[in-house]
Amino acid sequence: MLEIKIHDGPARQGKYQTMKTPNILKIVKDSLVPDTPIPYDVPREMAEWSVKETLKSAEKGDVDRMAVIHGVKYQDLRLECASALEDMGYRLFLVANPEELLRNPRDLLKIITSLRENLSPNSALYFSFTELNFIPLLVYLGVDLFGESAADFYAQTGVMTTPHNNYNLQQYPLYDMSPAELRKQNREYLDFVLREVRAHIQNGTLRNLVEERCCSSPEAMSALRILDRDYGDFVDSYTPLY
Repeated sequence: MLEIKIHDGPARQGKYQTMKTPNILKIVKDSLVPDTPIPYDVPREMAEWSVKETLKSAEKGDVDRMAVIHGVKYQDLRLECASALEDMGYRLFLVANPEELLRNPRDLLKIITSLRENLSPNSALYFSFTELNFIPLLVYLGVDLFGESAADFYAQTGVMTTPHNNYNLQQYPLYDMSPAELRKQNREYLDFVLREVRAHIQNGTLRNLVEERCCSSPEAMSALRILDRDYGDFVDSYTPLY
């Protein structure tokens, strides 16, 4: 269960187990409750089947492990899945299909804001794969934990991930690194971004960082513009009045 310490808008800084959040959560074997994965762009009937089978498996699972929120692009199915899992006692949730959500800003906002508004504040949301320049916005929306899979994936393809951009080191020979060295560097950049985010939350300036980083990603900038245009009530509900 997540213990919230402070808010900066919808973003939360808190404590999960022994670590400060937002932070990196390292996944080990058997971290996840068994689920039924499914591609993102499928008919509703298939998405309903995925949710049903995931919930059936979760009923037999350990509520101290991480459960997976399925439902692909259907907001109501995502919320149905998450609410049922929470009723079973789960408090740590992986948001399925993270790569596709980042490429579909409208879906991302519908789903994450809905989850954050309807789940317990003490339930933590986990994104397993994300671009570094998207992390400040995801935290601003209420995501608490992140995985290292993107850092490791890009290292294997010879790409350095930085807070502002990704660089293919064959095209942009900034460094001569082995995949192992590049993986270490990518993980260090991930750690830096999350330290930076936590510092901004403490100082009440996360929104400034969000705007700065979103400028380097068309998808992130689209998501921020849609957030400001269509989700003012969501942001305002977490913003103190002086």
